[in-house]
Amino acid sequence: MRRPVEYGQYTALRYTERLAEVGAIASIGTVGDSYDNALAESVVGLYKTECVKIDGPFRSADDLELATLSWVHWFNENRLHSSIGYLTPIEKENDYYREINPQRQPALGELALH
Repeated sequence: MRRPVEYGQYTALRYTERLAEVGAIASIGTVGDSYDNALAESVVGLYKTECVKIDGPFRSADDLELATLSWVHWFNENRLHSSIGYLTPIEKENDYYREINPQRQPALGELALH
């Protein structure tokens, strides 16, 4: 006798089918393996270590929310990331755009038109 497919399994199958339709590769693991939440769990672990444990305890949920917003800004813009050569995300993004859109820089002492 065939078991009915649970909603979560159906959603995962539909998601996988849709990725295949558009030629995308899933950034998650397959059902039942440990890779599907690894990145999220890693970031949550960093958040707990670098924000909650260092800056806490917090007096209110508002204080925690402000600390979280500050940490996310720092993580996304100023934190050195080993996976991108110990650059900040902003430095890496600027390098990327310089590579795909090289512009001649004025020589020292030369007037710039911008």
